[in-house]
Amino acid sequence: MSIIYVLIPLAIILVLVAIAIFFWAVRSEQFKDLERHGHSILFDDDVKDASKAKPKPPNEK
Repeated sequence: MSIIYVLIPLAIILVLVAIAIFFWAVRSEQFKDLERHGHSILFDDDVKDASKAKPKPPNEK
């Protein structure tokens, strides 16, 4: 029964820390753009830049 005197304050402290972390994340705009990462998977840029492509060597026989 004496363990309850330790667990209740510990649980309250953990909840307060979780709430503080949540409000920090909201204030630092962590949740500002939730759509970008989902769209980046769907619309991946598969087209290579022509200036970065290596020229093919001519076929010599």
